[in-house]
Amino acid sequence: MSARRNLAWLGLTPEPEQELPSTVAALRASAAGGAPSALVAAERRHVERLVLRGTQRGWLRYLGEVTDLVVAAAEEPVPADPGPALLAGEVVLDHHRMLIGLPGSGYARTAAQRQALERAVARLKSRYGEHWSTV
Repeated sequence: MSARRNLAWLGLTPEPEQELPSTVAALRASAAGGAPSALVAAERRHVERLVLRGTQRGWLRYLGEVTDLVVAAAEEPVPADPGPALLAGEVVLDHHRMLIGLPGSGYARTAAQRQALERAVARLKSRYGEHWSTV
């Protein structure tokens, strides 16, 4: 195995790094009842560590956790605010679709997540309409 690290995954898109900390914190807060500002800071630190010192495998594992949160929100009878789940779902889904252009097995490894996210996003949109606010 080469000592050289493959960093191609870092160049995909900045949206997950920018959008996910606050949306994931909101999803976790609804599940854990934690303080949103503390959760946002913790998510930002976690994402920063993954991007600066992590691997594609670790990053995809994190996005798998986000997928689980989105799917859980879509299965709730009435989520308090569907916006964070919809935004997180669409950001991760776009990211996973772009993996097709990278070398390696990332695209194939995320196939089940893409399918789950497509169903969850469609369900959230059908229940709450195409027009939802993420701002």
